[in-house]
Parts: sequence; structure tokens; C-alpha cells
Amino acid sequence: MTALATPPKEDPEASLAPLRSEYPFDSHFLDLPGARLHYVDEGPRRNEAVLFLHGNPTWSFAWRHAIRALSPVHRCVAPDHVGCGLSSKREDYPHHLAQHVANIEALVAHLGLERLTLVLHDWGGAIGMGFARRHPEQVARLVFLNTAAFPSERMPFRIALCRVPVFGRLAVRRLNAFARAATYMAVERPLTSLAKRGYLLPYRDFASRVGVSAFVEDIPMTPDHPSRHELEAIAAALPSFRDRPALVLWGLRDWCFTPAFLDEWRRILPDAQVRTFMDAGHYLFEDEREAVVLELERFLTPTEG
Repeated sequence: MTALATPPKEDPEASLAPLRSEYPFDSHFLDLPGARLHYVDEGPRRNEAVLFLHGNPTWSFAWRHAIRALSPVHRCVAPDHVGCGLSSKREDYPHHLAQHVANIEALVAHLGLERLTLVLHDWGGAIGMGFARRHPEQVARLVFLNTAAFPSERMPFRIALCRVPVFGRLAVRRLNAFARAATYMAVERPLTSLAKRGYLLPYRDFASRVGVSAFVEDIPMTPDHPSRHELEAIAAALPSFRDRPALVLWGLRDWCFTPAFLDEWRRILPDAQVRTFMDAGHYLFEDEREAVVLELERFLTPTEG
């Protein structure tokens, strides 16, 4: 697999110019079977890195503040999952949890990364811990932000609506309702117009929203769902990471990943450091961006003695 110097034609990288003050990173691309994966790779070139994994309907843009703050000292790698951001968007791609995990495996191998701090949000929790389950020896630290990596019986009504046949496809693909709504429903403090533009930029038309819709469909609520077995295997492996330093950062006003998910993380990883934010929502990295960066810097700094 090789990194490619120029972006694929279907990617909207040419329209990144207005975002450069917010997202000033070089683009890199990795050829995968049936797709191209876009990723950011900033900071010193070493085999240890902070690997940021986003959720739905975001992309590596979500990590821009953390990358800019940490990259002078730490190598920061942030991919866009296939179907998201500047990565390929194809109708015939297998948009399932196990495939996304395999894509991260391929990226880590391609970059020669051997020691990782995983920073995980939303779907990034399941994808990142799927990688960790398969490669525990490469995972040094864990950071969780409003995410899950275990089955849940609860699906918010607003998300369930997006899975209703015909209506869901119309709302998510035709009207961009999922990504557009997230720019105000996932935050407690209004996004700037530039930040809102950044989140919506990759999802400009019906074709480019295929990944957003696929992630919604891939939530494994039933035992026979194609991703259920993978998620259950990931959940079973979580207690084996109790010996790793872990940090949980949580926006308590998240209507999707509610405090009940935080309680489950406390049960699974009882020694994890936990910091909650009373007035932050799902996009914690927007509502409390300075605090999140400070917590990451602290967590990544070795302590004396």
C-alpha cells in the first residue's frame, strides 16, 4: 500500500482553501482495497503517535485544535474513515465496523507505528478498541470522549428516525439532515460559521453522504446485525485494558452518549481518570476545546518519579 501525493477526483480537497486558518494540515492518502483513505500526519516522525479516530458525521477536522496544540511535541495521526471527510465515498463499499477496524490496521502498518495513544470519539470508540483488541501490544494509552465500544439497548429517537426506510434515506442523503443537525444539536455553544462550514464541507451532495448514512445503518441493535459479532468481541476484550493509563472526558449534556455510557466506562475501567463537563455536549472538543487540549497535554506528559 502506498501514500499518494494527489487527492482523488471525487474528494473535495480543492475546496479546503477557506478552512486553512482552521485546518492547515497537509493531506495524505493511502490506497486500500476499493477505497482511498485520507489522513493527517503532523509532528515528529517517530514510531509512537497519538491516533485520533472520529465518529459520525464528523471527520479529522474535529481534531484540529488538539493536533495543532500537540503536534510540536507528539506525532498526531488522524484519518477520515472511508465514506467520511476526504476519503473515498462509494455506494458499493462494505461500510461495516470490522472493515473500518481493518482500515485502521492498514494505516498503522503503513506508517510503521508501534506505540499508540488512542483518542476516540463516537464511532471512533468501537473502531479504535477494535484495533486495540487485535493489537493490544501496540496500545499504550486510551482516551475516550463521549463514545462507546459495547452494545447498548438504547437508540435515541432522533437517530432511530434516520433508520426508517425511505424517510431515513431522504433525510440523511437528500436533505443532509444528520450532518446539518449535528452542527447545532451536538454542541451547547454555537459553532462559528467557519467551523460549521468545515463540518459540512465533505457532505455536499447525495453521493458524498453515503458514509454518513452507512454509519447510521451500521449501529448493531439486533443480534443478527452484520456488525453485532464484532462489537460483542470488542466489548469482551475491554477489561483486558484495565492496566493501561486511561482518560475519560465527557460532556454531560450529550443526548446521544448520555451519562449512562459514562457509568459503563467507569465499571469497565475503574482506574481511569475521569473529567466531566457540565455544560458540554456531544462535540466536547468544540464546547470545551481549551480544556480538552489541556487534559490531553497533561495526560501525555510523563510524571516525575
